[in-house]
Amino acid sequence: MPTEVALLESPALRVEQMGRVEALDKVKNLVMLPDGIHLRTEEVARYFEVSTASVKRLTDRHLQELTGNGMRVLRGAELQSFHSDMLSLWDGEGRESYPQAATQLRLYTRRTVLNVAMLLRDSDIARSVRTHLLDAEEDLRASYDSLDRRVTRIEGCLVGVGSALQELGPVLGRMSQRLDSLDRKLDVTHQVVGAISIRLTDVSQDVIRLDARMDDLAHRLRDLGRRRNG
Repeated sequence: MPTEVALLESPALRVEQMGRVEALDKVKNLVMLPDGIHLRTEEVARYFEVSTASVKRLTDRHLQELTGNGMRVLRGAELQSFHSDMLSLWDGEGRESYPQAATQLRLYTRRTVLNVAMLLRDSDIARSVRTHLLDAEEDLRASYDSLDRRVTRIEGCLVGVGSALQELGPVLGRMSQRLDSLDRKLDVTHQVVGAISIRLTDVSQDVIRLDARMDDLAHRLRDLGRRRNG
């Protein structure tokens, strides 16, 4: 697990933590400009409870890294446009006291502030942010280890299941053969039943014809008896 010193010294380790900006608000409320996106050097210094000069020196030393993580320097027309936008968004009495930089303005995002927290040595707030990041990293590693153990146990169970299935294979094969034999016997039985049904239909028709002949014979016998008696 990385240490606080390693986090301070290693750009690669800082990159790994760069997306976890929620750590800032877990340590202390981060006050943004009215756009909800940016902070000035003054707000960053106020968050870390250090001087603005300390923040400026830090950003000068790590300008490339911080610029890569969202820091911008506004000048000229871009600066005036930003001030105009902020004043239009400012709500309440603070509007009149909003300081407008004359020549240039450094802007930070949450990602940049987190970057500063992983670089600023002389700030209790920055140390708390780093501690939170490292503790969360350890919890995450513990969760991964627990998950890995559970997966290992499941794999062990699956090995046992595989062995059982291999043993059941021949049994299932024999059952399948018996079911196939029963299917064939049922087909033959259906054929026999069908043939019997046809024979019974023929017999039924023969019985009907025999009944008709018996009725005819009975009529003739009655007629013959009447003629003899007459």
